[in-house]
Amino acid sequence: MKLPLQLWIGFGLFAFFVLAVLLSFFWTPFDVTVLDISEKLLPPSSRHLLGTDHFGRDMLSMLMVGARTSIAVAIIAVGIGVAAGVPLGLLAAANRGSLLDEIIMRGNDLVFAFPSLVIAILITAVFGPSAVNAILAIGIFNIPVFARVTRGAALSLWTLDYIMAARVAGKRALRISLEHILPNIANVLIVQGTIQFSLGILAEAGLSYVGLGAQPPTPSWGRMLADAQTMIYTTPRLAILPGLAIVLAVLGLNLMGDGLRDFLDPRLRRARQ
Repeated sequence: MKLPLQLWIGFGLFAFFVLAVLLSFFWTPFDVTVLDISEKLLPPSSRHLLGTDHFGRDMLSMLMVGARTSIAVAIIAVGIGVAAGVPLGLLAAANRGSLLDEIIMRGNDLVFAFPSLVIAILITAVFGPSAVNAILAIGIFNIPVFARVTRGAALSLWTLDYIMAARVAGKRALRISLEHILPNIANVLIVQGTIQFSLGILAEAGLSYVGLGAQPPTPSWGRMLADAQTMIYTTPRLAILPGLAIVLAVLGLNLMGDGLRDFLDPRLRRARQ
């Protein structure tokens, strides 16, 4: 079957940043931890392709290492959400209408009442600002998201005939959830994962912008935006470059999510045919 165009575009954009991250582990044009005030605010040139910042650091190197921070935080945060939220959603769906279902869903509502920024403030007030605490804040916020999506998708399957047949055959709810429910809602979770991934990048940038994420000298796209805000009128390049990186990364993930939804949803495939 032909893959949707937006899936190819989104995959290409995101693959570009993934390659930049992988390359940054082995090579960057300059060391981002070395400050050289004599080369501060240099315009783009053959030596510095994207110029330098107010500390003389190479902007291309900063963007490459900053991508590592933003993507790593988003990946781990989404992993926390999947690891905790999916089992909770399956458990709630398997016990629909019970006290356990009510406890799980009301717990989700409680977490939803606190945005990731508020959770980050609470965590950093106790443990201090860092990338690890940003991961915890975003990851905790992702748990009820995946729990709700999983429960909603699973509930629509528990009434189907093949699930009823499995129950009549003596299979327990846990086995049915793992063997029949989870594989059939995997496409929904994959699409939701790409959406939460893009939101994770935005959340990490926002937390770093207000000083609750990655701390210096670790580069971060959000931190780069915060450092550039006082020079937005004199050297707008310092804000435009990390802002553009965030936009393209999030756009790529959103296009991937839309493309995967179109590709994996049989109803949408039939509509196109």
